[in-house]
Amino acid sequence: MKMTIEIDCTPVEARSFMGLPDVTALNDKLVEEMQKRMETNINMLSPDELMKNWTAFGVGAQEQFRKLMSTAVDMGMGGANRPK
Repeated sequence: MKMTIEIDCTPVEARSFMGLPDVTALNDKLVEEMQKRMETNINMLSPDELMKNWTAFGVGAQEQFRKLMSTAVDMGMGGANRPK
């Protein structure tokens, strides 16, 4: 025997029925904190700030990144220059 029961209720009613806690206040606090952090860090998304951050690593890091990308491309193209 197979039975299907369909219950039409809101998420708040379902949580209450199943005995789960009401996390609305916690959710509101988390959303508020995320908004504050986004507003604080929004200027880091400007192209000028991105370039400053990327070039701050120095030439050595840029060269290592170039080698990493070159190796990845070589391996993706069939491994002609694959490191041994």
